[in-house]
Amino acid sequence: MAALRINGASALWVSLLTAASMSTTLVLACATPFPSLAALAAVHMRRRDGLVLMLLAWAASQFVGFFLLGYPRDGSTLAWGAGLGTAAIGSALASYAALRLAGYRSAAAQLGLAYAAGFTAFKGIILLWALVLGGLHTAMAPDLLAEQLLRNGAILIGLYALYRLLVFVGVPAPPKPATA
Repeated sequence: MAALRINGASALWVSLLTAASMSTTLVLACATPFPSLAALAAVHMRRRDGLVLMLLAWAASQFVGFFLLGYPRDGSTLAWGAGLGTAAIGSALASYAALRLAGYRSAAAQLGLAYAAGFTAFKGIILLWALVLGGLHTAMAPDLLAEQLLRNGAILIGLYALYRLLVFVGVPAPPKPATA
């Protein structure tokens, strides 16, 4: 019975955060907050669940983009979709690895570290894809990097506030990662 509750809580949070990321993608037109999701997952979810979250958030963002926002269905756009998927997973892996290496106890320090690691990995992987697919000037423009860093940071604060509110009102928290 306990295993069902753990799996149920994990599935609930993966669903809630996927829906939140889908909403962000719709509102910001192609700005799924992968580093923010990665940081929140690394602090509050098991690694497996966090990776599932990233894959589902990526799939949801692709659905929104191609079917609701009218992304072109050409080779370059499809390749960038794959690039975003690998960057999303890389972001999560970096967030979990950073927390495993650091011994921070406070949620703020953990979120900050996980976010910095996740954002850096995400943009590093995007840089590699941009070298292959083109668009380096857009992907790594300093003003856009700063905007994305701040926007994703603000989204992380909002997601964390939502997480705390939902746990406060009785939504069961997901199982903690092994490093917690």
